[in-house]
Amino acid sequence: MRVEDWFVVVFLSVISLAQKIGGLTNLDAHRRFEYKLSFKGPHLIQRDGSIPFWQHSGSAIASDESIRITPSLRSKKGQVWSQERNTAENWEIEVAFRVQGRGRIGADGLAIWYTANQGKEGPVFGSNDLWDGIGIFFDSFDNDNRHNNPYILAIVNKGDKVYDHKTDGIQQQIGGCMRDFRNKPFPVHVKVEYFKKSLSVFFHNGMTESAENQYELCFRTENVELPKEGHFGVTAATGGLADDHDVSTFITHSLRPNEDQTGGNQEVPEDDRKKFEKEFEEYYEKLQKAKDEYTKEHPEAGGNKFDYEFEGQEARELKQIFDAQESIHHILRDLNSKVDAIVGRQERTLSQLSTLSGGGTVANSGNAGSVVSKYDVDEILRSQRSVADSVQLIHSRVNELHKNQGATGGNKAQYDSTGHFNEIKNHINTLQNDVRGISNAKGPELKCPEVVTPSCVSSTMFLFIAIFQMIVFIGYSVYRSSKDAQAKKFY
Repeated sequence: MRVEDWFVVVFLSVISLAQKIGGLTNLDAHRRFEYKLSFKGPHLIQRDGSIPFWQHSGSAIASDESIRITPSLRSKKGQVWSQERNTAENWEIEVAFRVQGRGRIGADGLAIWYTANQGKEGPVFGSNDLWDGIGIFFDSFDNDNRHNNPYILAIVNKGDKVYDHKTDGIQQQIGGCMRDFRNKPFPVHVKVEYFKKSLSVFFHNGMTESAENQYELCFRTENVELPKEGHFGVTAATGGLADDHDVSTFITHSLRPNEDQTGGNQEVPEDDRKKFEKEFEEYYEKLQKAKDEYTKEHPEAGGNKFDYEFEGQEARELKQIFDAQESIHHILRDLNSKVDAIVGRQERTLSQLSTLSGGGTVANSGNAGSVVSKYDVDEILRSQRSVADSVQLIHSRVNELHKNQGATGGNKAQYDSTGHFNEIKNHINTLQNDVRGISNAKGPELKCPEVVTPSCVSSTMFLFIAIFQMIVFIGYSVYRSSKDAQAKKFY
């Protein structure tokens, strides 16, 4: 066998394996939505608090968005079961739920059931033991201390097995996988397919809001015997530890193989096909004849009076072009105002820089805002580059609009927008020239103003003034003491 043949065989094998792993078996089946076996929020409950076609009991609390099977309280059990029986031999369910708790470890867990009869409150995740059907358990507490929880497993029971709590049912399972479903940002999604006695369980970890095309296979088991008719249900239980167990969606589809469909893929016999075509042609001719007669009898009604309410393809494209032109005009006006502001600011900056470089000083008005800093100059340059980029973007958009208008054609008599484009191009060229002139204009280099050395008093003058003050002070003191002595002699 050649290498190319080996490559083809391996490639086809990989594709086949991927299809099996991806759960594509239901592509060969007709899916029918079973609304009496489903529920989904919002508007989940009725005014009396009941759920259509479902019944809940125990600690279960139904709200508008979801059903809280058990609250985060110790030793609680809750359940919700379908009132209608499932009669489809093959089926598919999609369940969205959340398990949330404050602790690092949760308890006990949640279970999805398909049993011959509705379950009753019991020790197996809130339902009774010795069930007849299948239970898919989401066990969040590690009873056997093997550090393999949270764990998902399925157990088929025909009413003769007692659930082994000590080993978490590991020895009784038909399949399982270790997946973490607690405290996720979005609801966890589980899809269960039972098709031609093959059971497949798919899991979505709740890290994204949508689970479409993001399921991963948990396990698949062949030759699974389940009751031909039964009820769907969801139960949960808490123990010494407690979690909130909320179910927001339970969607059920019945599956029927395509070969069982009647009339779906059957070809119409040739005689019947010709008969139908002939009848259609006769009916179409009669319709056209009646339409022509009505038009002759009512000439004022010629044409559709509602045609003016609809616009053609060319008119729609031209409208889009002129809307774009209008937006460009607004942008150009804004750019003109911004460029004028930048030019004025740069002129003031250049005048201040020239004053500083000429040896003058900038008048100090009590604040530092009158001094032009390097940051202001950099900000102006950044604004210039931003304006240049905006103008270039507008230029490219105008070119694209011009190409689109040239592609529409056929309606130049109604709209002649060549003048508008030329005007826009002139504005853009003018703006580009202004921006280039602003960018190329380089002011003189910044220089610090010269510090004027203040005139200080010499040391000789300082000593002379100090001695003079001392002499005056001493003379005044002597004069004051002599006056006081004369006054004492007088009295």
